[in-house]
Amino acid sequence: MSIAINQNKCVGCTMCTCVCPGTLLEMNDQNKAYIQYPKDCWGCASCVKECKFGAISLYLGADIGGRGSHLSTTSNGDLVTWSIANPYGKSKEIVIDRKESNRY
Repeated sequence: MSIAINQNKCVGCTMCTCVCPGTLLEMNDQNKAYIQYPKDCWGCASCVKECKFGAISLYLGADIGGRGSHLSTTSNGDLVTWSIANPYGKSKEIVIDRKESNRY
């Protein structure tokens, strides 16, 4: 399992590099995040959850039913949107209110 970083969406905030437990993320010459060794990614999704701009997505492989789908998040205040896009052009969004996320 690994991540993909959309260089066009990355704003260079470095938050992803701070939360990666494997210290796998670095910044390139254009101040954009990148992962040097994708095969070493643990798939913890810490960077995906931390990226407020939807620049990082988690590759959902066939072994967990993803069949090539990508999971990314965006934030707007207390609302977090989890977006799942599959390679066939279909997508699904799940909106979670941070204030209510631990309620159940």
